[in-house]
Amino acid sequence: MILKINKKIVGYKVVTKETAEAAKQEEQQALERMHENVERPEVLVGSTYKIKTPQSEHALYITINDIILNQGTEHEERRPYEIFINSKNMEHFQWVLALTRVISAVFRKGGDACFLVEELKAVFDPRGGYFKKGGVFMPSLVAEIGYAIESHLKHIGMIKSEVMSDHQKQFLEEKRREFEAQHGSSEGQAFPEKAVLCTKCSTKAMVLMDGCMTCLNCGESKCG
Repeated sequence: MILKINKKIVGYKVVTKETAEAAKQEEQQALERMHENVERPEVLVGSTYKIKTPQSEHALYITINDIILNQGTEHEERRPYEIFINSKNMEHFQWVLALTRVISAVFRKGGDACFLVEELKAVFDPRGGYFKKGGVFMPSLVAEIGYAIESHLKHIGMIKSEVMSDHQKQFLEEKRREFEAQHGSSEGQAFPEKAVLCTKCSTKAMVLMDGCMTCLNCGESKCG
């Protein structure tokens, strides 16, 4: 690359590998990181997620507010700062309030908070879970809160979504057409009526095709 110099040279510096690495380290140290002493701005951006379960006539509204670090630079990043859960149903008020305070504290502590998602999704209600629209099984209300947090972390880029290839989508669509041709159409439903629960994606979408159990939602197959 040719660079034309139009001004008088008043000084110069030879950049070596060592000085370049030192400059990079200084830049990394100067970046704003998430930690418990980060001061809360007056205004935070966020999203609200609605949860409606068959266990209550009232919905829960989960609001997650984010802080933007290193705003206006190439290192700008959005990180969760606090969470609130509101509902007209006061039955779970105590543990919901405690849960939001603990999760908010973990968010503000910094580091990778993605582990919260798997911990919450693994909570099972001893009274039994429930199916959501589309055949997705929720083992508990806490687990559904975990799924909502997961959706938000995917939205801001902290968790990378697993994208199914076009070939996989086409394969599953062909499998579904074959199954419906043999067992009848499933119009108005997300997946066939005879589908069973997939242990990988917790969706009632696994069917028996060609002697092999295959999930029409995530592609999980018992035959590998």
